[in-house]
Amino acid sequence: MHAELDTLEAKIRQVAELCQSLRRENIALRQQLLASQQDNKQLAARLDAARTRLTAMLDSLPEDA
Repeated sequence: MHAELDTLEAKIRQVAELCQSLRRENIALRQQLLASQQDNKQLAARLDAARTRLTAMLDSLPEDA
């Protein structure tokens, strides 16, 4: 009986450690996701600015007669 309780205690400890590890990993992944979303937003803004500049350049070109 005592050995079974020791085994159960060890398994519960492993599950608790796994939960803590997964919680830390989840936090890290959320931070990575946020950073990626911010990067994506900045890149989209840069792309939009480049598109605007390119459109302005194309509009300033003389048309073929």
